[in-house]
Amino acid sequence: MIDSHCHLDDRKYNGRTKGLVAEAARAGIDLLVTIGADLASSKAAVTIAHQFESVYAAVGVHPHDAKTLDDATMERITELAAEDKVVAIGEIGLDYFRNLSPRPAQKKAFEQQLALAVALKLPVVIHTREAFADTVSIVREYAKDLRGGVFHCFPGTADEAQIVFDMGFHISVGGIITYDKSQMAEMVTQVPLERVLLETDAPYLAPEPHRGKINHPAFVTLVCNKLAKLRGISPEEVERVTDRNSRKLFRLGDTFEG
Repeated sequence: MIDSHCHLDDRKYNGRTKGLVAEAARAGIDLLVTIGADLASSKAAVTIAHQFESVYAAVGVHPHDAKTLDDATMERITELAAEDKVVAIGEIGLDYFRNLSPRPAQKKAFEQQLALAVALKLPVVIHTREAFADTVSIVREYAKDLRGGVFHCFPGTADEAQIVFDMGFHISVGGIITYDKSQMAEMVTQVPLERVLLETDAPYLAPEPHRGKINHPAFVTLVCNKLAKLRGISPEEVERVTDRNSRKLFRLGDTFEG
């Protein structure tokens, strides 16, 4: 099984990365993608990926930190993105819910990093919150030249998911699908499983019965089991399909290289 989106460097873990990776392995998690959100966490993601065979990295600047993406930071992100275990540019996008960076700065940073992904032939990991229309509008300008991507922790409806699919992108779902009356749980029963990735967003958004606690990559098994229940299929089938989706998107393994 694959956790397509976690943050192994997060301070909530107090440096317990080795234990988290070992715990995930015991739970049957074969691969993890640890995601950068600013320059420091992108550096940390690359370092962690080099330390553990099962871990890969994405590098980028989150919309919350878009105002920090100056020329020097962009140059360093570009250097990090060339590392051999970096499989995507992300987490990038737009967040109009918290607006921690001005919207013009968010849009500029998003476009810069989409252009970088095009240049380096990497997929993208996209964050969008209360900004779906603007996010789609910007992505459409680059979609035909990108090697795909994923709208992570997808917040939208099935109709909005179809817009994402029509651009050639995937969505990912996490612990939110285990919550009562979750829109994500309803949406994910209505879309092709071949377009869905599993994630935890650990240490955030822990699934039931751990809701409100620190999330772990190992808990992606709970996401898988819930998705299987929602769709009326076996967890093994969910794992088979979603793992293949992740491997293909991030070109993990010989089958999907090139």
